[in-house]
Amino acid sequence: MKRIVWVLALLLLTTPAWAAKKLTVQQLGDLLTTWHQQNKSDEDTATELKEIELNEELTHAALNKIVVLAPGTHSMEQIYVLEAKSAMLAPPASDLPNQPAPDADAQKTILDKAAHYTSGIYGQLPRVTATKTTLRFQDNMEVVEACSGISGCAKDVSVSSGFSHWASSVHYINSTEATVVNERGSETVPPTKDKTPWGENGMIALLEAEPSLGGILPEALASASTRWLRWELVYGRPAAVYSFKVAPANSRLAVDICCFPTKTQMGSANFYNSFDANLVAGQEAAPGGGGGVVGNFQTSNKYDKHFKATVPYHGEVFVDPASGIVLRLIIQSEFKASDELQQEDRRIDYGPVMVGGKALVLPVKTVVNTVVVPNGVSGSGTFSTRHTLFLSEYKNYQAAQ
Repeated sequence: MKRIVWVLALLLLTTPAWAAKKLTVQQLGDLLTTWHQQNKSDEDTATELKEIELNEELTHAALNKIVVLAPGTHSMEQIYVLEAKSAMLAPPASDLPNQPAPDADAQKTILDKAAHYTSGIYGQLPRVTATKTTLRFQDNMEVVEACSGISGCAKDVSVSSGFSHWASSVHYINSTEATVVNERGSETVPPTKDKTPWGENGMIALLEAEPSLGGILPEALASASTRWLRWELVYGRPAAVYSFKVAPANSRLAVDICCFPTKTQMGSANFYNSFDANLVAGQEAAPGGGGGVVGNFQTSNKYDKHFKATVPYHGEVFVDPASGIVLRLIIQSEFKASDELQQEDRRIDYGPVMVGGKALVLPVKTVVNTVVVPNGVSGSGTFSTRHTLFLSEYKNYQAAQ
């Protein structure tokens, strides 16, 4: 009996406390069907879903088929989270066009068309405005202490969320809407300074400009790293998909994430033991003759630090083989283990929109998947992370005044 108890204890020590269940889209649909037949509650279904990680893209078409099986808003929310988290992955093999890869010359011709389109038509797009609606999904929503110390001066900064009990999983936080300016196909940085207390409010802001197709594709082609991947259906038609990788020396991809804490320590702390308690602490000494500490030592956090860097990256480009029009761009930035920003994966979908009676191809949707170290300490022992998803749609394109 003692041996069995010992073996069980050893297993508990060596098994991770939480491990995601990696599933295909088909397996996810089968599970939801089973839970629906079992009349599993909304909360129980959502709890199961937050422990799932897909190894294929949950396309919008597939999502529409399975979301009807969600018993309520919590489980439906987690299905949309899975869609966003899997946005950088390839869809199931059954969803890919059944046609052979083009030969080397044809592959080069498609890339040449994409380069010509990017430097020509796309690079000469007019200045336009659009309404950008962004949904934020996030985990680790904590109360943030303004400062801490022996003499406390903490003032809690609470972030309102109707899903506070879902703090351990990625869940919906808020929705924002703004008018943005797009110049030569790329969203520009707003000229007015944002006064939101980012970091202190438990959230981050992406302050860098949206990556420009006119900057990314030339760097990818110049790196000589483009490789044929597959055909994939985009807007119901086959698109040619290539992978690429841009080394640090050749990258101009800039990131700017706000904000991380700058720690300030003030005052003094005096430690004492049972022998020098009266000398050091006097009347403040703890009763019973033990050790302790006295003083007014404080550590304050001021959230004013940006993570700014020019980083290497890799990704994928999706090209219409006939016209060379770029239909989708995936950019996955690469970071050091010691960086406050651990992950920033970005997908940009381009589609036809009408502006002043003329059809233009512009960004219509973006997905940004980030992981940060909110307390600004990484690479040294254990540290906590915060996972944030940004889902944005662009509508109401108009010529800029």
